[in-house]
Amino acid sequence: MSSIEDPGDDLSVSPPKTWATGLPAVTHALEYSLSQTSPRRTALTLLNINQAGGIDCPGCAWPEPAPGERHMNEYCENGAKHINDEATSRRVTRDFFRAHSIAELDGRSDYWLNQQGRLTEPMVKRPGATHYEPIGWDEALDLLAGELRRLDSPDEALFYVSGRLNNEAAFLLQLFARAYGTNNLPDCSNMCHESSGSALTETLGVGKGSVSLEDLHDADLVFVVGQNPGTNHPRMLSALEETKRRGGQVVAVNTLPEAGLMRFKHPQKVRGLLGRGTPIADQFLHIRAGGDLALFQALNRLLLEAEDAAPGTVLDHAFIESCTTGFEEFARHAAKTDWDDVLTATGLTRDEIEQVHARVLRSEKIIVCWAMGLTQHKHGVPTIREVVNFLLLRGNVGRPGAGVCPVRGHSNVQGDRTMGVWERMPQEFLDSLEREFGFTPPAHHGLDAVNAIRAMHEGRAKVFLGVAGNFVRASPDSAVTEKAMRRCRLTAHISTKLNRSHTVCGDTALILPTLGRSDRDVQATGEQFVTVEDSMSEVHASRGKLPPASPHLLSEVAIISRLARRTLGDTPPLPWEEFEKDYGTIRDRISRVVPGFEDFDARVARPGGFTLPNPVNERVFPTPSGRAVFTCNEFTMPHVPEGHLLLQTLRSHDQWNTVWYAPNDRYRGIHGARRVVLVNPADLEALGLADRDLVHLVSVWHDGRERRAENFRAVAYPTSRGSAAAYYPETNVLVPLDSVADISNCPTSKGVVIRLERAGGAAWGA
Repeated sequence: MSSIEDPGDDLSVSPPKTWATGLPAVTHALEYSLSQTSPRRTALTLLNINQAGGIDCPGCAWPEPAPGERHMNEYCENGAKHINDEATSRRVTRDFFRAHSIAELDGRSDYWLNQQGRLTEPMVKRPGATHYEPIGWDEALDLLAGELRRLDSPDEALFYVSGRLNNEAAFLLQLFARAYGTNNLPDCSNMCHESSGSALTETLGVGKGSVSLEDLHDADLVFVVGQNPGTNHPRMLSALEETKRRGGQVVAVNTLPEAGLMRFKHPQKVRGLLGRGTPIADQFLHIRAGGDLALFQALNRLLLEAEDAAPGTVLDHAFIESCTTGFEEFARHAAKTDWDDVLTATGLTRDEIEQVHARVLRSEKIIVCWAMGLTQHKHGVPTIREVVNFLLLRGNVGRPGAGVCPVRGHSNVQGDRTMGVWERMPQEFLDSLEREFGFTPPAHHGLDAVNAIRAMHEGRAKVFLGVAGNFVRASPDSAVTEKAMRRCRLTAHISTKLNRSHTVCGDTALILPTLGRSDRDVQATGEQFVTVEDSMSEVHASRGKLPPASPHLLSEVAIISRLARRTLGDTPPLPWEEFEKDYGTIRDRISRVVPGFEDFDARVARPGGFTLPNPVNERVFPTPSGRAVFTCNEFTMPHVPEGHLLLQTLRSHDQWNTVWYAPNDRYRGIHGARRVVLVNPADLEALGLADRDLVHLVSVWHDGRERRAENFRAVAYPTSRGSAAAYYPETNVLVPLDSVADISNCPTSKGVVIRLERAGGAAWGA
């Protein structure tokens, strides 16, 4: 395996694509899949992925059509790559760890580590050791349980969860953590989507989206704000194509033109493979980074003015009066919106905004979709609250074809939260756990991801257990995060493949290899299935189809159950052995703890599963007032000093989360390199730089501290003026741990003020 090497850094640039998917997507998906495993295994995964009774894609959380309406190839390019990256025939054995020291592995790229293949047996790094060595499951779990029991307080332990985890294992992990005595359950939502949950819970009473695929198809107007469906959730383009076929329109709001929102060539249709495809966005707003709050404030002011000019024809007064609170105060506040502020913040013209306003007035049913382009700003929560204001004004919440659509980017990130993986679960959930299991869960709030890093750094947290994911590379402030992890007494990771988090070790470190989503899971009572929840609250089963990558692998459910037994003993008395033998017993307990999961095991066995109820769709708003809440959000925009740019971190097309599959971003025309920064040509000229100049990125913060990411090529690209973009995780180093969104504590990875230094020369913009 060590013969696999990183691709060379050999940058070439072509014009950005003006369409997405089509035959090249099919070709690239098959090429990568066949480079990982055999044609037979590739066919087995691709014919089963996202099918009823098959494997739920471990990639994005976009929902599938109803059973009977799915294509036999119900997956996208990235989904095909992701499932076969997991189903790879490559293996990481004890010989590999004997041949490579931890220091050597730490010097390798994310690509190289991932390409080594599936982990095959538990490994341990002893204190002072330079290499991992094999360890048996019993000894490994006894070691981890012993460290947990020796802590002075349960709050010195951290239980991190990535969105890849299934519902059953997520429920058991939070049950174990709370029975152990802590709510320290940070998860990947803390770093990506927390702003959505914060804003929606405050305004609508439910921190999830309110729309279905059918709603999206039937909408008159869909806003796609701060997201890139063509790369991050390509099957969304199929839904938007159906929106267009039924007569709906799409407005794209982004700092970068995105190929999938220009034209979509559906790979499952002849016209998509051979024809010109479907134009998606009817209007593209080339907004400045962080200007979305100002945009929706302007649209809200225009709606209020239109109502004043033609009373009773614009706003939904019946809905506002019966279902909302705070309208009068909001209306007074919105009237103060200043057009000069709006145009400065957005970089748009008033005519562009009024064109969108005209589309809004012609539309009865409106949906706003968004992703991390909104959530990862300091003012992310106020921005999403303003989106809700916009929808409430015309009653576009709680009825068909309308609503809020936060798009989650990872398979079960929403399901993990539903199962209780959150450091601040409401008291009602904790009370339900107590009634069902007979112990009193801790009531004090635990640590989120940012505060978990801070606690490790300060020595207040000593044991870190990561379940799925790659915490070190997903987190902000890379140097601080790595230093924090290395201060732990023990770090343990339940993983399918090697990643950077295994090379950044505590004094003792464990690698606990687990089954993948594609692997068959056979326990004492027979073959098991697991469940997931997609971003539209649909819960369905996932059944692995491949033989496990190694006979030494345990499922996540088995690992958590065995660890809990060793750590807790019989206090409290919980049936961990039964949970491991039969996952149906877990679903039975979930059905009695989590609202909406009644008769869980039987309902999820139906093809396609079931949809969780959302009271918002009945126009029931579980807020303190019992009504949807209009909010007053002060105008704000990022302050960018003269000669600086506002950087957003993003991922390339050949990337899933922190792992890249090739050094290319073909929709944006970037090939052969990842250390690039995309900058508007006019901004490059103003900074005295030229296309392809070698530069260092230096982030500048209010306290005077600076962080550096060195040796990037500046590439002239049609970003909005004043905005720049570069790939993560390479640029996570630029985001300080304490630069977070107000209220949600989400890292501000889309609002990084940087200056560019010519490599080997003077600073530009200093």
